[in-house]
Amino acid sequence: MPAPEHPEALEPLSAIDHAWLRMDEPTNLMIINGCLVLERILDRERLKALLDRRLLPIRRFQQRVVRRDGRICWETDPGFDLDYHVVEADLPAPGDDGALREVVSALMSEPLDLDRPLWRFHLIEGYKGGSVIMGRLHHSIGDGMALLLVLLSLTDRTLGEEALEDPHNPFLDLFRRPPRGVEAAKDLAAQIMPDGIRLLEQTAAAFQSLGPWKTGLVSTGAFARLVARPADPKTRFKGPLGVPKKVAWSEPILVSDIKEVGAALGGTLNDVLLSAMTGGLRRYLDRHGERAHGLSFRAAMPVNLRSLDRMSELGNRFGLIFLSLPVGEDDPVVRLAELRRRALALKRSAEPVVVYAILRLLGIVPLAVQKLVVKIFGTKATAVMTNVPGPREVLHLAGTAIREIFFWVPQSGKLGLGISIISYAGHVRLGLASDAGLVPDPEVIVQGFHDEFEALRARAIRP
Repeated sequence: MPAPEHPEALEPLSAIDHAWLRMDEPTNLMIINGCLVLERILDRERLKALLDRRLLPIRRFQQRVVRRDGRICWETDPGFDLDYHVVEADLPAPGDDGALREVVSALMSEPLDLDRPLWRFHLIEGYKGGSVIMGRLHHSIGDGMALLLVLLSLTDRTLGEEALEDPHNPFLDLFRRPPRGVEAAKDLAAQIMPDGIRLLEQTAAAFQSLGPWKTGLVSTGAFARLVARPADPKTRFKGPLGVPKKVAWSEPILVSDIKEVGAALGGTLNDVLLSAMTGGLRRYLDRHGERAHGLSFRAAMPVNLRSLDRMSELGNRFGLIFLSLPVGEDDPVVRLAELRRRALALKRSAEPVVVYAILRLLGIVPLAVQKLVVKIFGTKATAVMTNVPGPREVLHLAGTAIREIFFWVPQSGKLGLGISIISYAGHVRLGLASDAGLVPDPEVIVQGFHDEFEALRARAIRP
């Protein structure tokens, strides 16, 4: 097992990562959960060998959180045991989506051991003739974009690469201290996921270009508007949370089909997906007898604030925008146009910078103050929603092709609904996580998402 660089040093936990750690509650764990569906059965020892070579050199994955001399720090776990972090299980019969949903839902309700490094991989055998790797990583380790790059450091573009004694992976170089080969990683990322890397660089550059004076000026107004914003209306999606969670995921939709619909109706791929998702939420409310006409509520959406050459820090460097979803609009084309208008109005907002500053502050104030602020801001939204442009091509892990990827974002701020969209190998998948007491059947929302997309596609091809 490789030793991380400078293992003897205690590394302070950043204020914002401390905030995410303290947001953990039994009813709302701050853990990013995701599934890699593999084409073939994967041997546990082969997976462990891969992690030993490519994950453990990233020192955060051998570190635990400790308190030393009044400080919260990352410390290399003296009793680190890879066997603990790679768990094998068989999927109950019949090994279909329903069986996997039950297993994943149960695991999502389990906290990670705070005395160990805050991650675990569950190797689940027997899903549609292959294996599933369910990764569980605490948000204090890193945000979604950083962890996506960690995933890329584990993968190969061809089956032959993994068989090499020491295949060079530029993404692993990003996480060295100091980072090396940044340009090589950028070039490779531009080939594998051009949309994702372009979005990452554009958003980071946009906020870095503001400068401290202008950032402070626009942030003051954005903060005032954020605080003054009224609470979201009461719906069945908001309420007291329990420990049990439920998950669902969509069937894959071709990226090319989504783009065709957007081109015909005057929207981007993201606009089409958001409109279909919003319509799925409306259908769910109607199904349960709640009148949605005229209703809007907000989704908190992450915005990256970090460039690729800062990824070696891992941790969290993103803000949030609060996008108002026109749930009550039943015409899918009108809804798409209204969503696009609202999203464009937020495009140059300083909200992400403001929220990032608030999160950093929360890590240093007393815990009672953090809980109060999280509760206040939790009233401003109903769901957390994220959209990740992932790899365009099929990748391989430990000599096996990754057939599908879907994940679930944690519902921070005591929210009970998390919506995650990711594109991979020419398809888009939706993942939905819910509090079981509020939404015990998230698969119904997912079906509504599919129905709304078909409604948009029908309008797009209408003469």
